Amino acid sequence: MTDQKTTNPRRRLQELQAIPERLRTEEQWDEINELEITLAPVNRGEGTEQGQGARRGPPGPAKAPRPSGDGQARKPFKKFHKKPPPKDKAP
Repeated sequence: MTDQKTTNPRRRLQELQAIPERLRTEEQWDEINELEITLAPVNRGEGTEQGQGARRGPPGPAKAPRPSGDGQARKPFKKFHKKPPPKDKAP
């Protein structure tokens, strides 16, 4: 385990991920989980206190929530009106 602390965490994670899943030991799985948590953008301390994480530039306006469903926005129903009856032509 002393070798693990001297190597780059990203490199160590790549080495562990190169091992097929069915051949990994419990200790290797635990180490992968710890490295993924450590290397997550939220946990690297690069963000501000407001938790902006890897966001670059000034904060913009809040985005509107996306509609649920198949991903397409739904249009409101269009009201249909009956045609007025034709005017009788006078002889």
